[in-house]
Amino acid sequence: MSKKPVQLGTDGLDPTRWRTLFVVAISQLMIVLDSSIMNIAIPSAKIDLGISDANQQWVITAYTLAFGSLLLLGGRIGDYMGRKKIFLVGLVGFAAASALGGIASTQGLLFASRALQGVFGALLAPAALAIISVTFTVPAERAKAFGVIGAISGGGAAIGLILGGTLTEFFSWRWCLGVNTPIAIVAALLAIKYVRESKAEGNNTYDIPGVFTATAGLFSLTYGFNEAATKGWSSSTTISFLIAAVVLLVIFVVIEMKVANPLMPLRVVTERNRGGSYLGSLVVGAGLFSMFLFLGLYLQVILGYTPLKSGFAFLPFTAGIIVFAGIASQLLPKVGPRALMVPGLIAAGAGMLMISRITPETSYTTHVLPALLIMSSGMALVFIPLTSTSLHGVSSHDTGVASAMLNTSQQIGGSLGTALLNTVAATATTTFAAANTQLGEKLMPFAMTHGFTVAFKFSAVLLFVGAVVLFFFINVGKDSLVETEGMAVH
Repeated sequence: MSKKPVQLGTDGLDPTRWRTLFVVAISQLMIVLDSSIMNIAIPSAKIDLGISDANQQWVITAYTLAFGSLLLLGGRIGDYMGRKKIFLVGLVGFAAASALGGIASTQGLLFASRALQGVFGALLAPAALAIISVTFTVPAERAKAFGVIGAISGGGAAIGLILGGTLTEFFSWRWCLGVNTPIAIVAALLAIKYVRESKAEGNNTYDIPGVFTATAGLFSLTYGFNEAATKGWSSSTTISFLIAAVVLLVIFVVIEMKVANPLMPLRVVTERNRGGSYLGSLVVGAGLFSMFLFLGLYLQVILGYTPLKSGFAFLPFTAGIIVFAGIASQLLPKVGPRALMVPGLIAAGAGMLMISRITPETSYTTHVLPALLIMSSGMALVFIPLTSTSLHGVSSHDTGVASAMLNTSQQIGGSLGTALLNTVAATATTTFAAANTQLGEKLMPFAMTHGFTVAFKFSAVLLFVGAVVLFFFINVGKDSLVETEGMAVH
């Protein structure tokens, strides 16, 4: 790989920066798609590989566990070894892991390939965001770049459902994995040419005790939430892993306070705007991830939609995110992040409350579609500013690990939300069924839908809590997009 310095244009800017954005956008879309594309493929994969109901969760969990627990380490490796280099390693590894999953002949091989995707995704995601942060130094341009990444982050999951449904229905579930391979290879070839190298200067020694406690703690936390979603909060496995997570993460924080060169410098999270961004991201992830889960179940189980039709039913959400992401990126340099994020979350919460009015007898057009449009427009106003505030004022030494912290908080929030709201929905369904036996054959559709609506109300509360968190924590103004510390101002 060439070490020659980047030839800047006469304006002092990297002339290939928009091509860099294109490459990073491809990788970001691939990561986001992978979080949802396999959901629709699971039934076909179960039949093909003989996967039991008890083991089917591992198609998703193997990926999320590896991804969520290794993000902080992945961010630090990118900082120290070079973000371009680790970005390329992530892309090539992701391509190979996806190909392995696409040709898997046993369930064990499929689960292993999904875990490998998570490992390389944990290298790829923080490096991608860090590359954007160090490449775009002009506030207006940085807002547009974050707008593109935010639109992909917000709308990619719905695209994944459509793509997963299409590939499964017309080709094979295997293509839901195999499709990543050519995309990743093309992105890697483009990255070699257009992405410039950057790395942290100064002390680049690894904090081994921090690596161990953070990785084990995040693994225990994610696995504990997953067990809570499938076995309940009172399960001994759930309790054991959550206790282990708390102990390990407390030890991690103590270590970070004492070591000379920590894995996660506390300065990254104690700055109020960044800390508020990570906390807000966790709460929003908890409220939003469950919407896709329960609304997908409502569309397929209650309204009888096919998987492909369900995927298309989420398309307005993607469209709303894309349209309003453009608006948000234009407004962000003018009004600052809080003026967008707080109203955005209030709108998203209102949309979530609207969707809580569904019954087995209401229609998609009258009850689901308007709510999706309101939610997506609100969330677009959140995703873009949240990315900028999570990296605001971070030193160039810590860009990768700060990016990883945003991804980690979203991942943990999603796992927590799924576990918490699964319990809420199941309890509400059982209570409704016991109190309304007179409904006869209509009982289960109404009871299940009631469970979904109660979960949606809890999701709305989480989004409103997110608005309060961001209102009080975020105090940076229009300068939220100004260059990170130690970076040349052009």
